[in-house]
Amino acid sequence: MNLALFDLDNTLIAGDSDYEWGQFIVEHGLVDRAEYEARNAAFHEQYKAGTLNIFEFLAFALAPLASRPRAELDALHALFMREKIAGMWLPAAQALVDRHREAGDLCAVVTATNAFVTGPIVRKFGIPHMVATTPEQRDGNFTGAPRGTPAFQAGKIERVEHWLESQGLHWGSFARSWFYSDSHNDLPLLTRVSDPVAIDPDPVLLRHAQQAGWPVLRLRETAPLADGPGGL
Repeated sequence: MNLALFDLDNTLIAGDSDYEWGQFIVEHGLVDRAEYEARNAAFHEQYKAGTLNIFEFLAFALAPLASRPRAELDALHALFMREKIAGMWLPAAQALVDRHREAGDLCAVVTATNAFVTGPIVRKFGIPHMVATTPEQRDGNFTGAPRGTPAFQAGKIERVEHWLESQGLHWGSFARSWFYSDSHNDLPLLTRVSDPVAIDPDPVLLRHAQQAGWPVLRLRETAPLADGPGGL
């Protein structure tokens, strides 16, 4: 059995679901536009630069979830899927996921974006497992705080290992392990798997991939995938 791990934002979808959720709640008048939009953009730039303080960001990003009941949030998310996520869908990414699933690989998305935002997106891809930053809940509603280690940078390794343990598995259970990502923030997990693959990478990750001889895929281009993406 092999293991296939996928980052989500700017990897399987053509955009950042965390950032776009922030824009969505601004556009629908759920938060103060001037303050929230400016802070959302600032955190997004920090993420791209590799300087993001994940706990400061989560205090900001999870607070709006605590201000509304879960049923209202779920209805909003369905609208978010139609207004934002539908336009980010990449057929080549779906094809890549499907090829791993058809090969019998254990597949999971590993994402720093919180599970409320990402869960429906991952299910739409048909991926059975997700390792994501977990928003804390109490009595079915969000508290505005994270629970456990955020799935960010080296935290992705910790969270993946805990997930594997919950399945009765470990890294040695797999002949090969892939991780697909666009971001240099994911270098810790990329260097942990046997088959790291850069997907539409940022400049830092592109340089690293070229120096290390890692495959680079362009899922946003219209050309079909070559046989055996990432060595599959």
